[in-house]
This record gives sequence, structure tokens and C-alpha cells, in this order.
Amino acid sequence: MAVYLVTWDLNKQKTNYNQARQALIDHLSRYDHMKDPGLDSVWFISSTASADALDADARTRMDTNDRLMVTKLVGGQHQGWLNADVWKWINARL
Repeated sequence: MAVYLVTWDLNKQKTNYNQARQALIDHLSRYDHMKDPGLDSVWFISSTASADALDADARTRMDTNDRLMVTKLVGGQHQGWLNADVWKWINARL
């Protein structure tokens, strides 16, 4: 299992922005995940899939003018200011 930081930004100019955002969230919710309440479009996902596979999966719910970043966290090589429960979730999976 690996933990990935997944962050996205959907084009807010699209007429169906709220529907598109909810569709992406619903789609990503299939994965074991954690979200810090202070980071709106940033999730931490635990999966056996590769970053490429997660990227391709998320893109099925996105348009070409949206943006996405999927990066694998490495034990001892990450730092930040997150809620304690988020850190506990991440560290338990690395």
C-alpha cells in the first residue's frame, strides 16, 4: 500500500461545476482516503494502485481544462501542518 497526495482544481467557469465537483468527489471516495478540513481539494489516498493509475482514474471525471496532481508520499520525506488525525492516518499507512 502507498499513500498519495491527490489535489485538483476544476474549471469554475463550466456551467456544471458543482455537479462535476461532486462527481469527482464521489468517484475518489471509493478509495481509502483522508481529508484535512483546511485543504478543500486535497485528499490523501491509500491504494495499491500506481500514481499513473490513480491519475487516469480521476481524469475519467475531469475535463481537459481541469488540473490534477498525484504524488506518492515517502516515509520520512514529507512534512506539513495538518490536523493530528490526518497525520495519524498517513503515518499508519506508510
